[in-house]
Amino acid sequence: MLNLASFSGTKSMKSVNVSFRLPYFTHWGQSLLVCGSEPVLGSWNVKKGLLLKPVHQGDELIWSGSVAVPSGFGCEYSYYVVDDDKNVLRWEMGKRRKLLLPEGIRDGEVVEFHDLWQTGSDDLPFRSAFQNVIFNKSWNLNIERPLGTIQNKLEEVDTVLIQFKICCPNIEQGKSVYVIGSHLKLGKWKVQDGLKLSYAGNSIWQGDCVLRKGDLPIKYKFSKYDKAGNFSLETGNNRELNVGSSENQPRYIFLSDGMYRDLPWRGAGVAIPMFSVRSESDLGVGEFLDLKLLVDWAVDSGFHLVQLLPINDTSVHGMWWDSYPYSSLSVFALHPLYLKVQALSESIPDDIKQEIEEAKQRLDGKDVDYEATMATKLSIAKKIFTQEKDLILNSKSFQKFFSENEDWLKPYAAFCFLRDFFETSDRSQWGRFSQYSKNKLEKLVSKDSVHFDIIRFHYYIQFHLHLQLSEAAGYARKKGVILKGDLPIGVDRNSVDTWVYPSLFRMNTSTGAPPDYFDKNGQNWGFPTYNWEEMSKDNYAWWRARLTQMAKYFTAYRIDHILGFFRIWELPEHAMTGLVGKFRPSIPLSQEELEREGIWDFDRLSCPYIRQELLQDKFGDHWTFIASNFLNEYQKQCYEFREDCNTEKKIASKLKSCAERSLLLESENNTRRDLFDLLQNIVLIRDSEDPRKFYPRFNIEDTSSFKDLDDHSKNVLKRLYYDYYFHRQETLWRQNALKTLPALLNSSDMLACGEDLGLIPSCVHPVMQDLGLIGLRIQRMPSEPDLEFGIPSQYSYMTVCAPSCHDCSTLRAWWEEDDERRRRYFKHVVGSDMLPPSQCVPEIAHFIIRQHVEAPSMWAIFPLQDLLALKEEYTTRPATEETINDPTNPKHYWRYRAHVSLESLLKDNKLKAAIKDVVRGSGRSYPVGENEESASTSSEKQQQVANGKEKLPLPTRFTAVSQEEKTLAVH
Repeated sequence: MLNLASFSGTKSMKSVNVSFRLPYFTHWGQSLLVCGSEPVLGSWNVKKGLLLKPVHQGDELIWSGSVAVPSGFGCEYSYYVVDDDKNVLRWEMGKRRKLLLPEGIRDGEVVEFHDLWQTGSDDLPFRSAFQNVIFNKSWNLNIERPLGTIQNKLEEVDTVLIQFKICCPNIEQGKSVYVIGSHLKLGKWKVQDGLKLSYAGNSIWQGDCVLRKGDLPIKYKFSKYDKAGNFSLETGNNRELNVGSSENQPRYIFLSDGMYRDLPWRGAGVAIPMFSVRSESDLGVGEFLDLKLLVDWAVDSGFHLVQLLPINDTSVHGMWWDSYPYSSLSVFALHPLYLKVQALSESIPDDIKQEIEEAKQRLDGKDVDYEATMATKLSIAKKIFTQEKDLILNSKSFQKFFSENEDWLKPYAAFCFLRDFFETSDRSQWGRFSQYSKNKLEKLVSKDSVHFDIIRFHYYIQFHLHLQLSEAAGYARKKGVILKGDLPIGVDRNSVDTWVYPSLFRMNTSTGAPPDYFDKNGQNWGFPTYNWEEMSKDNYAWWRARLTQMAKYFTAYRIDHILGFFRIWELPEHAMTGLVGKFRPSIPLSQEELEREGIWDFDRLSCPYIRQELLQDKFGDHWTFIASNFLNEYQKQCYEFREDCNTEKKIASKLKSCAERSLLLESENNTRRDLFDLLQNIVLIRDSEDPRKFYPRFNIEDTSSFKDLDDHSKNVLKRLYYDYYFHRQETLWRQNALKTLPALLNSSDMLACGEDLGLIPSCVHPVMQDLGLIGLRIQRMPSEPDLEFGIPSQYSYMTVCAPSCHDCSTLRAWWEEDDERRRRYFKHVVGSDMLPPSQCVPEIAHFIIRQHVEAPSMWAIFPLQDLLALKEEYTTRPATEETINDPTNPKHYWRYRAHVSLESLLKDNKLKAAIKDVVRGSGRSYPVGENEESASTSSEKQQQVANGKEKLPLPTRFTAVSQEEKTLAVH
């Protein structure tokens, strides 16, 4: 690649004039520029990039600019939207563009590059989920002609060479890409006479032809075509090549036409936590190697995806609390719970085999017994480790694993040793080891230490977990099934990561979510929030390492609580609930701002507002007991909390001691809730780091503190409240997300989905769209404020739709929870005036599942429990027992196990056929089974459905629903 800088000072040097041309609509004050790898385009310094100029051409705004480069010049480049000072406002997603001037272009010629802006969705086919799994056959084509070459030459003066280039990541074997168009050289719209393109690698097809300048403009389209005469034309309007009216007309035009416009690819999947999987060989819990059975069932059922909850080690407390999969002990280590001990060795002694068989019978319960299962597996693993440790740990495969993972593996093993030695993960109890250092670590994991075998045991477990999950992941890829992981938003306060990298976390804070559908008091997850400023100093290396590690096993992932990358709901460390928090980052209300509005009494607004009548109303006859034990009367009938109980954690602690002394407390939980209400009875939250900054408490109008204010103060504070929560933060949050999320997305080639439920700022969805992030839609939790039930037929393509998820009740349980809501759903969504059945019968489940699978969403993913509702024999278990998580309970026991084994499901051909028929009927893609010739019929079916030629049957017990009825919803 030539460097233009090396030619500086060479006056006689001849050059080629390269022109860039891109249609793009900007807002006032925005411009477009091109920046690239060579000095002439700024050497990736956007401030030095080539600024383009706009011109209106018909309905389009065309940005263009040119630069002189030497013959044979090559570089990479991208487009950026900038402000007047060349500050970046937006940039293209996807891979950097390549500019390669072909040989044979003479000095002085004009070469014009026609480009289209690359969005995040344009990059999706290059993600491993599609490239290595769904479209993997398309990516194994032989390169026919590499980029940067042309076949034709320009001989006559009034001719122009047009090179067509299109990205087509999904093409059936034996087909090629053609250009057909209005010109004779493009076949006069006949595919068989069109211009055949050559494969250039990386899903790019290219070809060139020579036209006379008078032949332009031309209209054209791309088509897939094979020797048997089968073809499929791309969707959408005709493309058009127009060179404009410039005097200096180009002789070479390179058209980068973006993506081949297929009907949007759509697929389906199944979601189940790893611990919930049941097989005939497991020890009380799902195991990584069981995923091979799950993949087989997914293929037979027409699913291209299997989605799991987090699988990282959560062994913080050494008890069932560790069943919470989102509180990681290590973001790198896998959970020993999912180890298949039978696969640890090929020569397990008979007595251990007998122990395994007995454990299998003992642990085969309705639910996961977390503590017994963990203890049993580790006990058996230690016995096998003792037998073969030297053989395994001296093997080449282990040495390779260790060398690739020692940066996290050593601290993890050391942490586990210290946790067990001191019988706590609270490192403040570890003496001189409470502060991490490299020297202390090396001593802990030294081969000369007396506890080295304990350290090596943790290496051994992680090695085998890696082998087993890798085997399952490879099997899934081979079968055309995407394995989708889960990226938790937080880590446990007492984790390896906070020990090794304490500066990356704000340890005096806690992460949560404001009040929403899940909990009217908000959620407090207990994780420390992130120190994004510190993380940015090494370009988010910790995050990038997490994603790199995940990509070893997964080809797609779900970003838990993606809103946290825009802003996080931050609570003080002493909080227990999630109500009295603030967004970080956010622009607070300053004391000066409030004073200008006539707000002066900041202690009155930011301290708990406790009057005697409120105490009497809440606690009745016991109010004097509460006042004397928890409060001080600082003036007549006005109270404040005592120092020993002025936080939620202090109140909880004091209540326990009161309960132990058998004082006049009828219900500790009720009393605690009422005391918390008193503590939360504030209007403004004062910033702990700057007392002149304030944040409006969530739902301030619900507090008696607000209700007792004068009308002027109420009006001012209501206006400032809505400004803080819904307006003033948008630009800040957008900028924050655009700093952090690209670092994650670019650190792996996995397909990224974001869990965007809850209070959604208006900046979130545009940013997700720009970055190619796929959102989540749950019908019972619509993002539209005026709907009670979402309308799947109106979901956008860049979404995952699902009838339920792990954080809410299953389809069956939701149906049975509320009689009135069930009637409203049946009338306005099902479109029936009949009285709905009280149980979620298979016909209801079929209707809802089909409604989702027919949605425009890229993915329809169903919890396994909702799929089992399709068959009556699987609905004998009470529906409430199938719920995975209760978000209102911070100490929920995550222990749900499917009551049907995978082996049984694999034998149930009727259920598999019923599910696959729904998937196929919707036009969604499905993996090819061993007895199927091709899955291409799904795209043909999709075309028929799109054209209205194919009618999809309704469940037999319901009459057809009109489109008008389907789109009805109630508030």
